[in-house]
Amino acid sequence: MANKIKFVIIFLLIMIVCIISFLLFYDKKSDLKTIKSDVQLSKIYEGNNSDVKDLFIRTVTMPFVFWAELLSDFDMDIDYNRSSSPSMNMTFDQDVAGSSSFLDSLSESSSSKDYSTTNIQVENVDEADITKTDGDYIYSISDNNVIITNVVNPQDIKIEAKINSIENSIPEELMLYKNELIVISIKSNNQSSSYSYKYNSNTFVQIYNIEDKSKPTLVKSFELHQPYYTSRCINNQLYIISSGNIRKTDNKIDRNYKEDNYVQDIALDDIKYLKDVKTKKQTIIAMLDLDNVKSNITVTSYLIDISNAYVSENSIYLLDQEYEHNSNDDIPPFKEMFGLKGIFGLFDYDPDDYDDDNITTGYATKIYKFDISKNGTVSYNTKTKIQGQTINQYSLDEQNGHLRVALYDTNGSRVAIFDENLKQIGLSNYVAKGESMYSSRFMGNKAYFVTYRTMDPLFVIDLSNESKPQVLGELHIPGYSTYLHPYDENHLIGIGMETEEIVNKNSSGKVTSTSSRIIGMKMALFDVTDVNHPIQLSQTVIGDRQTTSAILTNPKALLFSKEKQLIAIPVNNYSENFEVNSSDDTYSSIINAYTGFDKSYIAEGYFVYNLNLQDGFKLKGVITHESSQKNKKYSSYYYYNNSKLLRGLYINNNLYTVSETAVKVNNLDNLELVDEIKIK
Repeated sequence: MANKIKFVIIFLLIMIVCIISFLLFYDKKSDLKTIKSDVQLSKIYEGNNSDVKDLFIRTVTMPFVFWAELLSDFDMDIDYNRSSSPSMNMTFDQDVAGSSSFLDSLSESSSSKDYSTTNIQVENVDEADITKTDGDYIYSISDNNVIITNVVNPQDIKIEAKINSIENSIPEELMLYKNELIVISIKSNNQSSSYSYKYNSNTFVQIYNIEDKSKPTLVKSFELHQPYYTSRCINNQLYIISSGNIRKTDNKIDRNYKEDNYVQDIALDDIKYLKDVKTKKQTIIAMLDLDNVKSNITVTSYLIDISNAYVSENSIYLLDQEYEHNSNDDIPPFKEMFGLKGIFGLFDYDPDDYDDDNITTGYATKIYKFDISKNGTVSYNTKTKIQGQTINQYSLDEQNGHLRVALYDTNGSRVAIFDENLKQIGLSNYVAKGESMYSSRFMGNKAYFVTYRTMDPLFVIDLSNESKPQVLGELHIPGYSTYLHPYDENHLIGIGMETEEIVNKNSSGKVTSTSSRIIGMKMALFDVTDVNHPIQLSQTVIGDRQTTSAILTNPKALLFSKEKQLIAIPVNNYSENFEVNSSDDTYSSIINAYTGFDKSYIAEGYFVYNLNLQDGFKLKGVITHESSQKNKKYSSYYYYNNSKLLRGLYINNNLYTVSETAVKVNNLDNLELVDEIKIK
């Protein structure tokens, strides 16, 4: 009896020590940790960063020897003295006078002009693109160069300057802020690798002072040792995000970046990891104060992988989407472990008896939230995980600090709503089981998304009651939309492909399968005034099954103005067909077919339409930049860069079309040619 009492006392003491130790290990305030040493960074690279739940179970169930070793490792970690080498990073906290938007920051000379800007998702959050304008000049990419075109006089446009690429860099996108032109390039990292150039490149950023447009002056440059992912400009703050595999040089983890040609190291305390995330990926967020462009950039590294990003005025949301399934390593709930039954049955624990409610077999999306509301700083906030996957940045939206996300999986499509701390507060029912989501858009208290198998259902979701999002109505029409754009608060534009259904039957007449075939591009105008019964007001089909456009994968290719009754897109026509088999194709496979289509196009043009609620789509004309060699074979490189015909924009009553070879000016009313200039 005495031995049993001793055993119980010892057991209870062990449990108390374990609980106290676990509480010491587990930081409830934040799961973000800082790298302490290069040794620790190398261990994480080798996959030795232990999950905190695994740590708890090992702590409770493993022998005392393991427990002692674990405590020893922990003590060594917290006592480690970080290298005293000074950090080259600086954070600027000074207030910036004014909070004007990007449009208000443009030069005085063009302030009175009416001109289009990049089609962005969030107001006051500017996005980089391959063409920019300030109303007097057009900035564009041609091959490996940046061209500045003077369009002050539309009857006499001219090339003002050309910025040649340097150091084996290829310009990817441009950003414009006051008298600063930001050129974002991809650059070879000079390492032999089996990975493609794009995925094994560095991010190279150059900032030019363009006060004198004829003589752009390089005032700042920096290079991040990861591929370019995306960027934003909010007021005076430039955010550059790059992401890829952690790299090793001479058997040492690469922490380098370059600033103004000087090699720097990302400080160890600027490398963060999540204790329950195992990855060999890193995402780098670099910031620069464009009102103090010669200041040092601030660089922070997070050991996470990303496959989607959404940025609001106050937050950055980075998403990691991956295929997951339930594992036998699942940990029982805390109350099950430490209830009366749990204590006495602890060592009879069977992991198969417990499932993680948040994860089932299929895709899951991890969402990481970062706060950028304090000028000049990025701070990790929190994370969450939810079943399903998103399409692109338009699958997310923030309203009043709450995040709304459109997701789809094998069960169908739905909308989830999270509060400021990413705690789920609402979740709609699934719709369209067995169909993939092709596009989504949030407009105020409504969400719209399109799913597809052989027909195109447009769904309307009411988000006014955040705890109970409700499906209000749906519209079924042939084809599908890959991009939804607001016309006004009660009308929506859908751009995608028109299809026809093919029903396959056996000799007995039984339907064995269904598929669909693309028969052309399509633009449609939807009336969602009656949210329970959305209707299609108008549509236009462009070309045939050989036709496609950059707009299908990149919304920045759209030019739209409700006031000018204008909508225009670049269109390519190819010599071979696109085929879609609905029985096994998903959104991603179809989009990959477009972006990877390397056949030579036989024609391209910029299609310009009048659009209003009464008349719908009316084609005004097609502007081309083709040479006399109509059937000239072009490489896939041009299509990868959204074809030769890059963008269209308007300045006052003139339409400018920009390609890698020319800039044209046409009267917006009748599309008569005003002037043109050859770039090469």
